[in-house]
Amino acid sequence: MSKMVDGKNGNHESNENTSSQNSQVSHDSPSLILPPRGDYQTLLSYQKTEVIYQITYRFCDRFLKKSDRTVDQMVQAARSGKQNIVEGSKATTTSKEMEIKLTNVARASLEELLEDYRDYLRVRDLPIWDKQSREARYVRKLGMSSPLSFELFREFTESRSADVVANIAICLIHQANYLLDQQLKSLEKSFLQDGGLCERMIRARLQAREQQKNGRGKV
Repeated sequence: MSKMVDGKNGNHESNENTSSQNSQVSHDSPSLILPPRGDYQTLLSYQKTEVIYQITYRFCDRFLKKSDRTVDQMVQAARSGKQNIVEGSKATTTSKEMEIKLTNVARASLEELLEDYRDYLRVRDLPIWDKQSREARYVRKLGMSSPLSFELFREFTESRSADVVANIAICLIHQANYLLDQQLKSLEKSFLQDGGLCERMIRARLQAREQQKNGRGKV
């Protein structure tokens, strides 16, 4: 199995880091009032959270009782991680602040889900994989596939024991959290450089007035 690095520690391979940042390159420019809407489906963070949601739904269905309140909590946390990336990407058209807020919500939801998986393993005295274990490295390698889909993990999710499926989810959540952290840094930098919608509107209005003034001066 190839040697891999844990995204939790910020040592991801450059292709994953670059892909995340390129997907969230500053949409704004002084000449645009409404920047292009983000394509969330190309985001590696979204692809990972989609896989995490699919794994979590099946994990709860296989290993937890329907009456267990944890089922709803875990499924909703996984869904929130995914859906807030979608909503944040759509919000970029009119509000960079809202995109940052929703991306933060996605990050927090995944952190909650991560702790649920850890708790499941701890209270049952099941092992949590060491980040350098052969199993963890193998999952991280699969998790760096692009584009990423649940089909890569379907067989494991539907046939392996609870501790294996939970550890697979933990590895993927670490990777997704790393990518979301990079997106947030990029979004915050973009906001500081270009401002929000109101600032772009003011900037565009001033540019239009300057162009009109220069046009009259040439007559």
